[in-house]
Amino acid sequence: MAAPAVEGAAVTALRSVLLRARHAAERAGTQPERVRVVAVSKTKPNSLIRQVYDAGHRCFGENYVQEIVQKAPQVFHVITNEKVKIFALQNFIFNLYLLVILFLQLPEDIEWHFIGHLQSNKVKTLLGAVPNLALFEGVDNEKIANHLDRAVSSLGRNPLKVFLQVNTSGEASKSGIEPSACVRFAEYVKLRCPNLEFSGLMTIGMPDYTSTPENFRTLSNCRIEVCKALGITEDECELSMGMSSDFEQAIEMGSTNVRVGSTIFGPRDYSKKLPN
Repeated sequence: MAAPAVEGAAVTALRSVLLRARHAAERAGTQPERVRVVAVSKTKPNSLIRQVYDAGHRCFGENYVQEIVQKAPQVFHVITNEKVKIFALQNFIFNLYLLVILFLQLPEDIEWHFIGHLQSNKVKTLLGAVPNLALFEGVDNEKIANHLDRAVSSLGRNPLKVFLQVNTSGEASKSGIEPSACVRFAEYVKLRCPNLEFSGLMTIGMPDYTSTPENFRTLSNCRIEVCKALGITEDECELSMGMSSDFEQAIEMGSTNVRVGSTIFGPRDYSKKLPN
């Protein structure tokens, strides 16, 4: 009888994070199922992501366009030209190449989140190469909203869910709209960008990956004002706040989407950091 497989460190860490998130939700009087844990896998290899996927997790996040494009593309979206199809049928080496690519690529039912600031000239690359992009966390100005809206339309995609990024800490180095501009920007996206689905607000923590309760409280207050202006319920406006060091506190203060990376996957290697 074969010995049971030893569970990898990332899978063990994932189970711990999910349990901690559940307990935080219960303390807050929130249904645990309403809290989403995004496993942020930037700088991590597909093999490690696959371990977490095989443990049952489906929601992953990335911060760099080049990296998510390398991890998420589906080879079947490429094999559309009839001549290429015929070549593939006749050529053993090409078939072998496709099998290798399929083996290395990640499954298509992953729900990818893109997190953070994105340059407008990278919008079509991101949306065209990642058909299973479920949510864009980080719409921080009208220009990027317009580019996303037009790209979704031109590619014939279903409306893309988006979170608006709010600079709750007031740091000059941070992207995001000022809290005072939140209502106006939410109205703009809701009314002027028909191919985007306004789904909530997000904020990025301090440089040490923590946020103060004031940051979380500011985002919660923004949601109250936005929901009132748009005539929607708070259930229709998610809060994405909290990362590895503070996700439990964030959930206790109303977060429905936490972004956890190093606590699951271990320290990151930024030596190959890619720009957006």
